[in-house]
Amino acid sequence: MIQRFIELGEGYSDIYELVELARTNSHRVHRLLVLKTNKQNREVVSPVVVLKPAGEGNLQPLYICREGIPAREPSVKRLQLFEEISATLDVPIIPIEVKPSHDFNEKELYYNYIIGILRLNNLIPPLQ
Repeated sequence: MIQRFIELGEGYSDIYELVELARTNSHRVHRLLVLKTNKQNREVVSPVVVLKPAGEGNLQPLYICREGIPAREPSVKRLQLFEEISATLDVPIIPIEVKPSHDFNEKELYYNYIIGILRLNNLIPPLQ
């Protein structure tokens, strides 16, 4: 199975799209994650919706709003939206501490790092 991150944006208004993706694809939601990190001396989170592959497809999409939502005020409303969809779908949110993306020379390396963490913790299936 191939896992690929699909970045929606940094989360200011993209969180609404992420929540709607989870809502309309509720039958495909595999996991809900919150990646926590420090970016420029402030705590930020990246909500992630992991979907099951579509039909016969071999691609598992991971939709993300990368490092744009502060973990503290004033973003509480945006995080509450993610918590509400978690409750609605009865899928728990799994928090994970990660390195910030600016520690990597390329965004693709950052996403490979995250995929490695998720595979090691059995949160997504292994590469086949």
